[in-house]
Amino acid sequence: MKKLVVLMIGVMSTFTLFAQTDPQSESDITKVIQFKETDHDFGKIPYGKSAEFTLPMKNISSDSVTIEDVKVGCGCTTPKWKPGPYAPGQDFGIEIGFNGYTQGVFNKVVTVYFKGGLSQLIKFHGETYTAPDGAAPANGTAQALKKAGGK
Repeated sequence: MKKLVVLMIGVMSTFTLFAQTDPQSESDITKVIQFKETDHDFGKIPYGKSAEFTLPMKNISSDSVTIEDVKVGCGCTTPKWKPGPYAPGQDFGIEIGFNGYTQGVFNKVVTVYFKGGLSQLIKFHGETYTAPDGAAPANGTAQALKKAGGK
């Protein structure tokens, strides 16, 4: 009976140890990095025209932070980034490019991975449009002549 009790205590202790998680992986990213936005709206852009935005961030922790990787959801998205390290209080950013070759409404994701097991999902969306066939390009001179003529 004593052996059974000792065995049960040993098994329970083992389960308790394995139930512990790395406290760094439980960290809240919002206590380390301040993101100006996590969902960027490109609005309407011409089909096939590339567009970019910079995702501004700030290290709000007391330690330096390092970007380990930036993963994109598809080949139409290109991130440009430097790993750092970024000092406490330092502003930094990632440039995210989109090639514009998606018809109509688009929703894309980028995941930024930081040292210490932290990550943040960034979304961006918008809509591409195609000019109608035979549409004339905008002509600023014609508009100026119309205004000058009083019409």
